[in-house]
Order: sequence, then C-alpha cells, then structure tokens
Amino acid sequence: MCNVFAAQDPEGYRILNRSIRIAGHSTSIQLELAFWNLLDEIAASQNLSTPKFISKLYDEAIEINGTVPNFASMLRTTCALYLQGARPADEELQALSDAAA
Repeated sequence: MCNVFAAQDPEGYRILNRSIRIAGHSTSIQLELAFWNLLDEIAASQNLSTPKFISKLYDEAIEINGTVPNFASMLRTTCALYLQGARPADEELQALSDAAA
C-alpha cells in the first residue's frame, strides 16, 4: 500500500456539513473537509464566496442538464476536474467578476 495515501491526516476525510441556499432553498451539503477546502479554493479563484459559487454551479448544471441527480457527487467531481487542470476561460472569469461586483 502506498504510504502517502494510507498515512494521510484523518482530518482531511472528516465529514463536514454546511448549510447553503440553492435556488432559494436552504439545504445541507455533507462532504469531506478536503473537498470543502478545494471548493473554497475554486470559489476564491473566481472571486466568489463558496456558497455563491456552489449556487451558481447548481443553477448552470440545471440549465445545461435539466437535473442534477447527485449534487454532492457533482461537487466532488468538480474538485477532481479542478485538480486535473480544468479552469474557466478568461471570459467566464471576467463575467463572474462583473456579476459579483
């Protein structure tokens, strides 16, 4: 077994619930702390708060796909895509920045 994975700090996989308003409804999202830290980083890179980023992501996913069957899983795969180098285009970042102002 690879020690880098087996010896990781248990704090990173501690479950954390956060209450967030999505589409006008308060909801609770349960993710591991490592994913919340990444979502905080992604949101900050787009000049958004984490709740605003998550709400915007949900709205756009609904617009594109019509439904989001497992939003917590979508958030985890969003983090994976981010770690793999996926980033919004400069035009999208500018639009987000303008909308946040």
